[in-house]
Amino acid sequence: MMENVVWSEILQASYETLYMVALSTIFTVIIGLPLGIILVLTSKGHLLENRTVYQLLALIVNIFRSIPFIILLILLIPFTKLIVGTSIGVDAAIPPLVIGAAPFFARLVETALREVDRGVIEAAQSMGATTWQIIWKVLLPEARPGLIAGITITTVSLVGYSAMSGVIGGGGLGDLAVRYGYQMFQTDVMLITTAIMIVMVQVFQTMGDKLVLKYTRK
Repeated sequence: MMENVVWSEILQASYETLYMVALSTIFTVIIGLPLGIILVLTSKGHLLENRTVYQLLALIVNIFRSIPFIILLILLIPFTKLIVGTSIGVDAAIPPLVIGAAPFFARLVETALREVDRGVIEAAQSMGATTWQIIWKVLLPEARPGLIAGITITTVSLVGYSAMSGVIGGGGLGDLAVRYGYQMFQTDVMLITTAIMIVMVQVFQTMGDKLVLKYTRK
């Protein structure tokens, strides 16, 4: 039992997965947060209502959310080569991870911001607050628990996405599971990599839940 498991490889693959998930989450938030804010502000009845901009952004978001991630990985190979100079390895997995997750996170941001009480926004407007001030001092602080929950959900999703990137040599636990578990029928390696990813998801979800609870008003 576990005779095929090489723990040094397991540790290296675990580090690669954490590296991919951490960087992808950061870039996803950097892209998805402003995208979600623009979606809310340009929606009907909001501060910067603009039907054309909203529908165009919504269409782009929906298109990228509709493409299965495994297909997106393949479609983005030329773009990935252009950005990082290669289509295989840990760094090559990050661009498709970000492009696949950012539209998903933008929708979560949009949902969280829509739940902010309009009365609070109107009160800020009546005091002469600018749109920028309303975003930073009203919308984002009021929606903080929802935004943290969205980041948690996105991070957990990225753990699964990172495993899929192993199919095209993306590195990490997914790559190890495919090479040893699937192609070489080493079931023990696949079980270990799966167990580690389950633990990662549990840790990320628990941390996120605690932060949401901390910032949720009683």
